[in-house]
Amino acid sequence: MAELFLGLGSNTQKHQHICAGLDALQCAFGELRVSSVYESLSVGFDGRNFFNLVVAAQTSLSLAETSRLLKKIEDDNGRLRDGPKFSPRTLDIDILTYDHLTGLHDGIYLPRDEINYNAFVLQPLAEIAPNHRLPGSQKTYAQLWADYDTTKQQLWPVSFVWRGRELSQHL
Repeated sequence: MAELFLGLGSNTQKHQHICAGLDALQCAFGELRVSSVYESLSVGFDGRNFFNLVVAAQTSLSLAETSRLLKKIEDDNGRLRDGPKFSPRTLDIDILTYDHLTGLHDGIYLPRDEINYNAFVLQPLAEIAPNHRLPGSQKTYAQLWADYDTTKQQLWPVSFVWRGRELSQHL
């Protein structure tokens, strides 16, 4: 089984699409570890704020199979792929890490570079896996978050209920 960390985000019907994404991920992978949900300004374009979180799961799927599954979940939630890279999203699911893989695998560069520069990825990672080391690095997510310049991006936890459970721990 491979350990998988995924970043989820939405800025269009956020609650609906994130809940649908979490439901689909739980159906595909079973038990999930889910971070708090954080709100942040859109990055790369002027748009509505995003909700973001990180999910950890175990999978027996290959990296390529996992990627295809995640694209299907995005598509099932109305994801449009013909627009600009930085644009509104119904549901965006990114593979942040897949086990300890580093470099280019099946067309996916791992670990995902945004771990190092987006607070909406690094803070939730540090929350659910503080002692895990970033693949290819000697630093843990907690150490990376402690070193992060939090003035670069505004980020705040928001109340978010999924399946009757409040996800955000830091309210």
